[in-house]
Amino acid sequence: MAARDAAAQQHYPQGALYVVATPIGNLADISLRALHVLQLADAVACEDTRHTQSLLRAYGIERGGAQLLAVHQHNEAEAAQAVVQRLQQGQRIAYASDAGTPAVSDPGARLVAAVRAAGLRVVPLPGASSVTAALSAAGSVAHDGGSGFVFAGFLPGKAGERDAAVQALASEPRTVVLLEAPHRMEALARALAVLGARPVTVAREITKQFEDIATLACDGLAAWLAADPQRLRGEFAVVLHAMADAPQADDGPRVLQLLLKELPVKTAVKLAADITGGNRNALYEAALKLKNSDG
Repeated sequence: MAARDAAAQQHYPQGALYVVATPIGNLADISLRALHVLQLADAVACEDTRHTQSLLRAYGIERGGAQLLAVHQHNEAEAAQAVVQRLQQGQRIAYASDAGTPAVSDPGARLVAAVRAAGLRVVPLPGASSVTAALSAAGSVAHDGGSGFVFAGFLPGKAGERDAAVQALASEPRTVVLLEAPHRMEALARALAVLGARPVTVAREITKQFEDIATLACDGLAAWLAADPQRLRGEFAVVLHAMADAPQADDGPRVLQLLLKELPVKTAVKLAADITGGNRNALYEAALKLKNSDG
């Protein structure tokens, strides 16, 4: 009744897909508008029908099996067309992933793209997100029009590809948000150790009973995890803090000179440009002058 009283005055058009954010742990983190739409919709498309059935029942919402449509990463392209057909018939379809906001890291992006390609409406219902929750507790993003943040999601599972991805993050001056599963967290911690003293905030089991949020240096993350076996339980959001003093384009020649002591010209120029944002052609000319002067 509270959901209906709070949300029913808004117009909910037919033939629209409603992208519904659901709790990431704490069932109380559902919006009244989400509850209203989950009751109003003709069907609920979801990542896991059993999980969503259980979630709906926790709120006193009953849905028959025919009203739950499985749309997950393995069938999303085909299932999206079935959803489009229902929308074209004038139905309201709600889509919910297992937890959090769909189409960010969870499935949903292909479904939304297919609905938009068909010229149909998509209505977002904002709510819980591990990304924004972790950012709000880390205190790393500048509020003065500064750095912003980058969402990188899950890094590659293979060691070599993961290490290469971390090396790329080393030259990213902005805050970076990563997600990780518990069985891969130790490997991620070892990979991040190359970033040394750069601060990282680890948010584990966000919104749940045993929520744990800690900020430490990247090279201390592996030891922190090893200090307590409980720290490897649950899902992780990892916030790599912005560089304290992000290199500027004017720093290019100084950074280039340091890199040239250890690296070939082309490699040093590329890294100097990536790190400082400086012009690659200008840095290349500067590198040749430095090499000639040393000769």
